[in-house]
Amino acid sequence: MNHKLNLMATACTLLAATCHADELAEKGRDIFKKYQHAVVTVQTVLKVTDSRGGRSSNPSEIKRDLTGTIIDPSGLTVLALSSMDPAELYRRVSEEYNKIDTQVNDVKLLLDDGSEISSEIVLRDEDLDLAFVRPKTKPSAPMAAVDLTKSSSVEMLDPVIALNRLGRAAGRAYAASVERIVAVVQKPRTFYLPGAGASATTLGSPAFALNGNVVGIFVMRAVSAGDTGSRNPAENVTAILIPAEDILKGAKQAPEAKGDTGKPADKPAGATNQKDTKDQK
Repeated sequence: MNHKLNLMATACTLLAATCHADELAEKGRDIFKKYQHAVVTVQTVLKVTDSRGGRSSNPSEIKRDLTGTIIDPSGLTVLALSSMDPAELYRRVSEEYNKIDTQVNDVKLLLDDGSEISSEIVLRDEDLDLAFVRPKTKPSAPMAAVDLTKSSSVEMLDPVIALNRLGRAAGRAYAASVERIVAVVQKPRTFYLPGAGASATTLGSPAFALNGNVVGIFVMRAVSAGDTGSRNPAENVTAILIPAEDILKGAKQAPEAKGDTGKPADKPAGATNQKDTKDQK
């Protein structure tokens, strides 16, 4: 009799777990259908000059496909600055990179219909690892966008749905992943740490709570090598999920497109000076 009861209990447990997984998948698919077109490929051309060793190298250009999230129907898009122009992050984590100069020469939004929208950087924030870009000309129709004013916070061990657009090898297909929050950091500012498991999520991917509200964008956080005493760059950086409310503050200050040169734009008012590492500890 006890054996039969144990089998029934096990079967009920498995059934409950299966139902929960199905519910998670169903909510994830709903979020994917609603917001997938707000996730775009941002194609950039980065000019790099290396002057280490006392001699400058010939400039080289690197074309990259990055993930961006459209946050306004006008086409205003946010992505991780470290993915677009990693120079400042490299300088923070290792003094070896102090003599590498970079410049973003070209920015395009690649849409799923094959069209390209020439864009430009309008705002950078090294402290939050955010870059905002706008189309150089106003789109003929409003673009699909994530509403940052409709956001939710999450707790440790909560699942979030992350959306991404894959690379050329995968046909630039849209993708979704379930990420699990492993820690919530409160100071110096609130941010979330995702689990380290491999998934399709990349920097610039948006994450949503199961209620459909946006939680934030995946970026990198770096601390100074001098603060940690480690010269291993891998020990001084980590991927984080920055809350939507912090992104919204920068978005409200993003100017209109006016012919960006690739040089750093001004930071949002009130942002910490990049030389002050106190906020990075």
